[in-house]
Amino acid sequence: MSRNKKYDGRVVEAKWQREWEKTKLYFPSLTKAKKPFYNLWMFPYPSAEGLHAGHAFSSTGSDIYGRFMRMQGKDVFQPIGYDSFGIHSENFALKIGEHPQKMLARTTKNYERQLRSLGHGYDWTHTVTTSDPDYYKWTQWLFRELFKAGLSYRARASVNWCPSCKTVLADEQVINGRCERCESLVEKKDLEQWFFKITEYAERLLANLEKIDWPEKIKTAQRNWIGRSEGMVIKFKFNDSDTEIEVFTTRPDTLNGATFLVLSPDSDWLQKVTTKKNKAKVSEYIKRSHREASFSVSKIKVENLDKTGVFTGSYALNPLTGKKIPIWVADYVVGAYASGAIMGVPAHDERDREFAEKFGIEIDEKTPDKDLWKLIEEKKWGGKYINYHLRDWLISRQRYWGPPIPMIYCEKCEKEGKGERKEMPGWYTVPEDELPVELPFVQDYRPKGTGVSPLATDPGFYQVSCPGCGSEARRETDVSDTFLDSSWYFLRYPSVGSKTAKDLAFDPEITKRWLPVNFYFGGAEHAVLHLMYARFITMFLYDIKKVGFEEPFPRFFAHGLMIKDGAKMSKSRGNVVNPDQYVEKYGADAFRLYLMFIGPMDGSPDFRDTGMEGMRRFTERVWRLFSQYSDVILVEEKDSREVLNKMHQTIKKVTEDIQSFRYNTAISAMMEFVNLLYDKTEANIKRAHGGIRCAEWDEALKTLALLLAPFAPHLAEEIWVEVLGQEFSIHLAPWPKFEAKFLKVEEIELVVQVNGKLRASLKVSENEARDQAKIEKLAKSDDKIKKWTVGKKIVKTVFVPGKLINFVTN
Repeated sequence: MSRNKKYDGRVVEAKWQREWEKTKLYFPSLTKAKKPFYNLWMFPYPSAEGLHAGHAFSSTGSDIYGRFMRMQGKDVFQPIGYDSFGIHSENFALKIGEHPQKMLARTTKNYERQLRSLGHGYDWTHTVTTSDPDYYKWTQWLFRELFKAGLSYRARASVNWCPSCKTVLADEQVINGRCERCESLVEKKDLEQWFFKITEYAERLLANLEKIDWPEKIKTAQRNWIGRSEGMVIKFKFNDSDTEIEVFTTRPDTLNGATFLVLSPDSDWLQKVTTKKNKAKVSEYIKRSHREASFSVSKIKVENLDKTGVFTGSYALNPLTGKKIPIWVADYVVGAYASGAIMGVPAHDERDREFAEKFGIEIDEKTPDKDLWKLIEEKKWGGKYINYHLRDWLISRQRYWGPPIPMIYCEKCEKEGKGERKEMPGWYTVPEDELPVELPFVQDYRPKGTGVSPLATDPGFYQVSCPGCGSEARRETDVSDTFLDSSWYFLRYPSVGSKTAKDLAFDPEITKRWLPVNFYFGGAEHAVLHLMYARFITMFLYDIKKVGFEEPFPRFFAHGLMIKDGAKMSKSRGNVVNPDQYVEKYGADAFRLYLMFIGPMDGSPDFRDTGMEGMRRFTERVWRLFSQYSDVILVEEKDSREVLNKMHQTIKKVTEDIQSFRYNTAISAMMEFVNLLYDKTEANIKRAHGGIRCAEWDEALKTLALLLAPFAPHLAEEIWVEVLGQEFSIHLAPWPKFEAKFLKVEEIELVVQVNGKLRASLKVSENEARDQAKIEKLAKSDDKIKKWTVGKKIVKTVFVPGKLINFVTN
C-alpha cells in the first residue's frame, strides 16, 4: 500500500492474511520444533449462525499472547476447532428447524471465515470437530478404556432431569436448581444411567490444585465443588434391631446432643425405616420435594429455606445416650451429601434448631466433648471418614446429537452371569476395530422426554449381535455428555494429520513434545465443568500410561464476560454484537484494539459503538506517523533523549502488561508513545532545520511497530515491510528489550506566570510537561498561584509545552 494513501484496513488485512497462509507463517513443524509453545483458546460451541463479540474478545486475548510468545522466539502452535456435538448445537438446530448435520456444515464454515477475518494466527491444518467420526471414534475409545479400568458403570439413580431439554444433567450442570443451559427448573427422576467414577480421583484433583498456576477463584470453585470434609461415620441402630443407619458428621463431639436423625428424600434408607402407618405421608412428601425447586443436588443454599419434613414412624438409638430418637425425612438434607443422612444436634446447629423448634423435637444443651472422637472408635460405634461433595460424573444423555455410547447389552449373558466385567453381567464394550459406532441419520431427532434417546426408535441401529456369545443383543442408545468430547480435544490437535492419526487418539512422540498445554485461555464459567473433567480424564490417561503428565493445563487464565451498553449480551435483549459489521466498517485491527482497550481481560468490558470510531482514528494516526513522518529529523539532543526514555519505558510497560493480561493499559502506553512522537515530528517540521536522519528516531519507529504487532498484526506487518523496508515477517522478529538506564523519569522545571510575571514553578516529568490539562490543574492548585488568581477570572491561558504556562486575568 502506498505510504501517501489513506490507510485502508480491508485491503491491507486481506493482503497479509493471504501472505501468512501462503508462507505457512503460523504452521510450525510439530516434529522438528526446537522451542515448542502450545497456546490454546477454549474452542467454541458452533451453536449459532456465527461468532459474537464475546468470542472475538476472548479469542483475540489468546491470540495476542500467542503472537507475543512467537516474538519471544517460541515455536507457537495455536490450533482451533469446534465443540460441535451436544445439547448446545442440537437445541439451536431444533430452534431453526434444521438437522444438526446440515446446520453445522454451514455454521462451522462461517465460524472459520470470521476467525480468519480477525487475523488470528491459527494453524488451520490441525483443526478438530467433535462431531466428525474421525474424532468421536476416539471419544468412544476413551469410554471403552474407562470401562475396562472399572471406572465406568451403569446404575439406577435419582438424577437431575431438565423438562425443557428432555435429558438428564450432571450435578455440575445444575445451578441453583436450574438447568445451566436453558434455566428451566430441574426435576428428579429415577433412571438407569452411565457414570464415571470421578470420585476415585477426588483427593488427587484437590491436591494437584496446589501445583498449577490458575486464578485463585477457579481453584476455590473446584475446592468447594470437591468439598473435602473430615469427620466420622457413626452407626445408629433403629427399631430395636441390628440394622444400622450410617451417618456422616464433621462434629462427632456433639453426639451427646443428637436428638433426631434426618434422611434426604433421596435416601435408600427410607424404604426400610418408614412404617406402614406413615408410608403414604412420606411418599407424598418425597414426590412434593422432587417437584419443588427447593430440592436439588446442586449447591442450593438450603439454610435460607423454610424447613419442612415428615416423621417416618421409626426411631434410632443414640449409641452414646441410649435414647430413642425420631427419624425424619426432610429436604434440607441433600442426597449428594455423604449417605444422605445426618444426626440432628439442635443445640449446636442453626438449621437443626429451626427444624427441632418447628416440629417440637427435644433440644439437648449438652456441651460438645472432644473425647467422643476417641470413644466412638473404641466402642466401635463408627470410625474416621473423609467425605466429598463431589459425585460421580453422570455421562449418559437421552438426546440424539452426540457420540453413541459404545456398549452392548446381552440379556442371555446377563442371565448366565457372563459379561466383560464380572460385576456387570450382560454388558460388553464395542470391539475397538468396530469403532466408530457412527451416529445414524435420524430425521425426527427431537427428544421425546420418555427417558430414552431418539436412537431407541431405530432398530437398524440398536439391533446387534453379542460380542460374547453371538446371540441377539441391544446396542446402548444413549449418547455421551458433550463434556466428554471436550475433555481430551487438546490432546488430539497436534496429532491431526500425523502418520498415526488413524490408529491412535494421539501420537506418543508428538504428545511428548507438545503437551501439556503451555497456556490455556478460557471462560471462568467452566470452572467445575470442562476444566474439572479434563483434569480427571488426563489423570486417568496418565494412570494407564498413555500420557506422561497428570495436569493438562499447568497455566490457565480465565477471561471476563463482555457486556453491551451496560447489560449482558443476549438475543432476547437484541444486543448481541456481530463482529462482521465492525470488521467490515473499521477493519480487524481497529476492532481488535478496541476489544482489548475497553477493559481488563478478566473484567467485564462494556462494548459501546461510539468507541469504535476513536480506535479507527488511532490506527489511521499510527499509519500517518509512519507513512508521512518516517524520514523526520531530530535535531536537538534533548528530543532524542526524550524519545529514547519514553521508548524504553513503553517497552517495559507493554511487556509487563501483556504478561499480566492488562492489554488495555498496554494500548494506553502505546498511545502515549505515539503522541510523543507526533509532538516531536510537528516540532521539527516547524523548525525546518537541515540535518541528517537520527538513529534514535528509526529505532523508535521500529520499536513502536514491534510493540503494536500482537495487537494490530496487519497494520504492523504493512508498516514493517512496506514502510520501514524490513524483512518479512514482523511476527518472527524478536521482541524489543528495554534498558534500565533509560527508565528513570527526568524532571524539568516549568515556569508558571500570571499576566506575564513569574509567580511559581513546577517540577514535572517531561511527559507531564507536554500535557496542558495536567499542568493547568497542577498550577491552579498551587498556593502561590491562588494568591494571584483568587477572585479573578482567567480570560486566557498561554501554554508552551515543556516551557511555561501563563494565566491572563481580567
